[in-house]
Amino acid sequence: MIEVSEVSSKRDLKRFILLPFRIYRDDPFYSPELVRDQLHHFSEKNPFLKRARVRFFIALKDGEPAGRVTSIINPAHNDYHNDRTGFFGFFESINDHDVAHALLNRVASELKEAGMEIMRGPMNFSTNEQCGFLLEGYNDPPMLMTPYNPSYYNDLMEACGLVKSKDLLAFIKYIPEELPEKIYRAAAIAEKRGIRVRKADKKRLGDEMMIFKEIYNEAWKNNWGFIPFSDEEIQYIVKRLKPIIDTDLTLIAEKDGIPVGFLGIFPDFNLVLRKMKGKLTPLGIIRAIYYSKRIEDLRLLLLGVRPEYRLKGVDALLFREGFKGARRFRRVEFSWILEDNLPVINLVEMIGGRLYKRYRIYEKTL
Repeated sequence: MIEVSEVSSKRDLKRFILLPFRIYRDDPFYSPELVRDQLHHFSEKNPFLKRARVRFFIALKDGEPAGRVTSIINPAHNDYHNDRTGFFGFFESINDHDVAHALLNRVASELKEAGMEIMRGPMNFSTNEQCGFLLEGYNDPPMLMTPYNPSYYNDLMEACGLVKSKDLLAFIKYIPEELPEKIYRAAAIAEKRGIRVRKADKKRLGDEMMIFKEIYNEAWKNNWGFIPFSDEEIQYIVKRLKPIIDTDLTLIAEKDGIPVGFLGIFPDFNLVLRKMKGKLTPLGIIRAIYYSKRIEDLRLLLLGVRPEYRLKGVDALLFREGFKGARRFRRVEFSWILEDNLPVINLVEMIGGRLYKRYRIYEKTL
């Protein structure tokens, strides 16, 4: 017997958070956020939950937790794209078609009742955060803030009648001694145009991230699935990322003092999370300190150039300067990139990036 019930108490929410630890208990690549941080993220302290309607569900099979999911109605998305799309997120399930059907049917029912015409996901909670199921690239552990799941999740989606909505790509690059000459030439052109790059000021990180928000909201406004960041969401992200931000890898491009581009590369803190196993204990803190000094990989997470400054070498200049701080690491991942964003894909391939992971977002007409 399968029963799907809504999370209605702190005890239920704790079960919702702890369920993946059962599913991934034998998986060495599982990189859970601290349970403490997840409790915070799933509370009203998260500004996304103030502007969107999110409901949390748990599936029980024979009385035992077997799956979980959220239904998400985001007015910001529907207003911006002028559609009626609802979302599912934070999906986890044992390898059981009946459990997956029960979870997704519950979300579909909630969304349809609210007037939505399409169910799309997974979104955790939106395209500004983790989204998609890992489809290709199971030989490498997930980098910071990227999806990870058993391969059978994609089979469950198809069995439940969902189809591909969009693929997201991740590229990997071993950090070389030098960048391709094309990058240096393009960067020099940007410098001749008066463009300069500076490091973000960690003491003024909130203000610096507001600069990113303005550039991101302008640079990405025509992209599939885009939702503008709000000021409150940016400040929330700053609090979450501040402990791992490296100012050598967080750069702002300016023209006459006006910001025109932004680059954010982050150490892959997932290495530390895998060792802590979701728990903040004295031993976990010691492990965090030890392994944080042994991080070898990076993820290029934030990149944006104002439309009027594209094709003028700004991205190359940001890469050149970011490369100086990245040399002490082993690899850098570029993710995620829309499968049809050919200009960015071409740029990444030009510097030697290799496609190594693919994530898939699914949808279904209601």
